[in-house]
Amino acid sequence: MRLLTWTFVAYLAAVGVVTLWPSPQSTAAPGWATATLDALHGLGVPMTLPVLEASANVVMFLPFGVLGLPLLRAAVARRGRREPGVGRAVAVVTLGAAALSTAIELTQNLLPGRVPTVQDVVLNTAGALLGALTVAVVLALLGRRGPVRSTA
Repeated sequence: MRLLTWTFVAYLAAVGVVTLWPSPQSTAAPGWATATLDALHGLGVPMTLPVLEASANVVMFLPFGVLGLPLLRAAVARRGRREPGVGRAVAVVTLGAAALSTAIELTQNLLPGRVPTVQDVVLNTAGALLGALTVAVVLALLGRRGPVRSTA
């Protein structure tokens, strides 16, 4: 669980750098975006900058759900309380992601070159929800299998 916690901390630090680093005033697409678009076009994948940026917002918050769900459940269990149901845990993690994303967008108002949008909050939240639901499905499937038995 310690590794999972430190991974989540490192992930949050990376999100902070990516989202809160002041950008130069420019209307041009960032270098990572043009390089990604060029690579995708080279593979024959039709992609536009707005779709790429929207996808990046979803993907950036997938780890929030993937890491946040097991961390939340473990934290509650460690306190001696009954683990929340998977649905409730998914909701709490998703609301946490929405709160973080909202805080990021509000902070971007103060940063040069940053343009906060409600769309980013919605897409970030959707990414966290997708990540948390993925973990919930995996946990449900593992729960159905029962305990792992040794064949030795």
